[in-house]
Amino acid sequence: MAKSRTSPGQPPAPGLDRAGERAAQGGQALNPASDPAHDATLAAARKAAAAGALPDREDWAEGGAVHQGRLRVRTLVTLRWLVVAGEAVLLVTAMLMGFSLPYPLAFTVAGASAWVNLLTGLASPGQRVFGDREAAAQLSIDILQISALIFLTGGAANPFMLILIAPVTLAAATLPLRPVLILGGLAGATSLVLAFFSLPLPHAAGASVAIPMSFRIGAAVANLAGIALTAGYVRQAAVESARMALALDVTQAVLAREQRLSALGALAAAAAHELGTPLATISIVAKEMGREAPTPQVKEDAELLISQAERCREILRRLTETPDAASDEVHERVSLRQLVQEVIEPHAAVKGVRVEAIVTGAKGMKTPDIRRLPEISHAFTSFVENAVDFAKSEILLSARFDAEAVSIEVRDDGPGFAPEILAKLGEPYVTSRPGAEGSRTGHIGMGLGFFISKTLLERTGAVVTFQNGRPRGAVVSARWPRAKIEAPDL
Repeated sequence: MAKSRTSPGQPPAPGLDRAGERAAQGGQALNPASDPAHDATLAAARKAAAAGALPDREDWAEGGAVHQGRLRVRTLVTLRWLVVAGEAVLLVTAMLMGFSLPYPLAFTVAGASAWVNLLTGLASPGQRVFGDREAAAQLSIDILQISALIFLTGGAANPFMLILIAPVTLAAATLPLRPVLILGGLAGATSLVLAFFSLPLPHAAGASVAIPMSFRIGAAVANLAGIALTAGYVRQAAVESARMALALDVTQAVLAREQRLSALGALAAAAAHELGTPLATISIVAKEMGREAPTPQVKEDAELLISQAERCREILRRLTETPDAASDEVHERVSLRQLVQEVIEPHAAVKGVRVEAIVTGAKGMKTPDIRRLPEISHAFTSFVENAVDFAKSEILLSARFDAEAVSIEVRDDGPGFAPEILAKLGEPYVTSRPGAEGSRTGHIGMGLGFFISKTLLERTGAVVTFQNGRPRGAVVSARWPRAKIEAPDL
C-alpha cells in the first residue's frame, strides 16, 4: 500500500523502521487529490524512453556507437592532402640535402596518391559519407601508398614509418570494428615486411649507414604496438562518445515529450478558464430567449442551447477540478508534498512491497512549493520503479527542506548496488544490480534509465548521488539549492 506522511521538523531515522518513525514524527497524512493527467504524462515519458527499439547492451557498446561508417569524403580528402604535402616536403628536403634515393619512383608514388585523392574529391560531394567497404578500400590504398614510399626510403629503419598509424587511427574513430581490424592487420603486416625488405636508408653522398637487423625488427614491433595502442585508445574514446551522444538524444526525446504534454495540460487549463465566461453569457441569453419565446419551437431550441452550454461547462469543470490546473501560474508550481505523492501513486497497487513518502523540514518552516519540472517527476518515478524491482518489502521516498536547500531521496531495503556497479552508475548502460533475476518485473538493465534520470536532474541544478544504505539497500538522492527549484510567490 502506498502511503505518505509529513513531519514538521524531525528528519527520519536511518533505515526502514517505519513503526519507530511513526511514533517519533506523528506526521500529518498527505492526501492530495490524485492527478491522473500527470500520471499519464509520466507514463508517456517512460514510454518515450523505451520507444525507438534501443539496442541491447552489447549492441550499444559496439554497434550502437559506430554501427555504420561516419567517414566523410571531405575529411579523408583533406587529411590525405596533408599527408601528400608532407611527403613532398620530405622528398624535396632530402633532395636538397643530397641524400641518395630513387627520386623518380618516390615522386611517382606520392603523385599517385595525389591523383587518387583528386579523383576522389571530384567524384563525390564533400558531405557524402563513405560506405564501410569504400572507406576501408580508400584507407587500404593509403596504407599501401605509405608502405611503398617507406620501402623506397629505408623500410623499418626510416622513423617516418610511424605514419602508418594514421589511417588505422582514422578508421578506429569512424568505422565499425571489422574494417578496423582488417586495416590494423594490413598496417601491422606491412610494418613487419618492411623490417626485412626495403631499399637502403637514404644518406648523404660518401657516408655509409649500417642498420642492424635487430634494430629494424624492434622498430617494426614498436610500430605495430603503436598501431594497436593508438587505435585502441581512439576506438574506446569514439565508442564512449557515440554512446553518450545516443543516450543524450534519448534524454532529449524524453524531456521534449514530457514538456509537450505538460504544456498541453497548461493550455487545457487556460482554455477552460477562458471559456467559462462566454459559456455563462450563452446560458443567460438562452434563458432569456426561452422566457420570451413566441412559439414552442423557439422555446425548445432555447432549452437545447441551455442544456448544451451546461454540458460544456461540466466538461470544463472537470478540466479544472484539480487545484494545480486553475491557471497557468498555479499550474507551473506544485507543493513538495504533492510531488512525492505523485511519484509514489503509480506504485500503490504493487504487491509485496510497501511504498511510503514523508516530507520533513526545519522546525517552524512552511513546506515550500516548487516549480513543476517534468525532469524531477520523470527521474524520481524511474528511481522508484527500479527500487520496486529490487526492494525486499519497503521503499521510502523522503523529501527534506531547510532555508538553504531541498533534497529528495529514494531508499529501499533490497540488496543494494554491487561495488563494481556503484563506481559506474550514472553512465549509459552498466550491468544490472545483483538479484535482477528475482526482480518483480524481470527488469535487469538499469544503466540507460539511471543515466537519463541523472542527466535530467543535473539539468535542473541538482547534485545526484548513489550509495548503499546501512545495513542494506540502495539510496539515490538529489539535492538542490532552494532558489533553484522553489516556485516564486503568487
